[in-house]
Amino acid sequence: MYKLADELVELGIERIKGFPVEGFVRGRGPEHPAIMLVGEAPGENELETGIPFTGRAGKELMASLKSVGLEREDVYITSAVRSRPYKWGKKKERDGRITERKYNRAPKKQEIIAHAPLLDAEIKDVAPPIIVTLGNIGLRRLIGPEAKVTQLHGVLMETPILRWDEGSKQFVETEEIYHVFPTFHPASVFYNPPVRTLKDEDWQKLGELLRMK
Repeated sequence: MYKLADELVELGIERIKGFPVEGFVRGRGPEHPAIMLVGEAPGENELETGIPFTGRAGKELMASLKSVGLEREDVYITSAVRSRPYKWGKKKERDGRITERKYNRAPKKQEIIAHAPLLDAEIKDVAPPIIVTLGNIGLRRLIGPEAKVTQLHGVLMETPILRWDEGSKQFVETEEIYHVFPTFHPASVFYNPPVRTLKDEDWQKLGELLRMK
């Protein structure tokens, strides 16, 4: 089991202080995974369990993994940001009262930068044969801000990826070439049902690629 160094975790928690985020969820998986999955950020469920991709999105992801003969224990699961980004919103309770609660939101650029060294270290240490990005946040973190999952999904890319350079305070391309396979975030099927067919086709293609290795 690969475990991110405690010093890096402490650095990540320190770097993201001051942003509207909470908690911290470590990436998790074996030292030599079949693939690495890079998502967006933990949500409310992940904060409670301390495990990446739990709740409805987690069940959807586990079904996709099962469709290619994999289980959670076979893959390394991580994300661009490790603390839950939230926003305050109003909720109507059953008794009619209006209460305020925290809702999940997409991480902002500076939050992604704060945790960039964590993902960089994981990718370097784990050296996954294929990195599967789940949704636009993970894809853009590795490929660049113009990348779109709707255009790149289901294609195995051989490409440098972006790594945070503390000296120049910017993302720079790696010299190493990685295999990156973009697909949709598992939660996308809940708010955009037609995506399910595309997502399932992507995983079928990924399964074929894994069988060829």
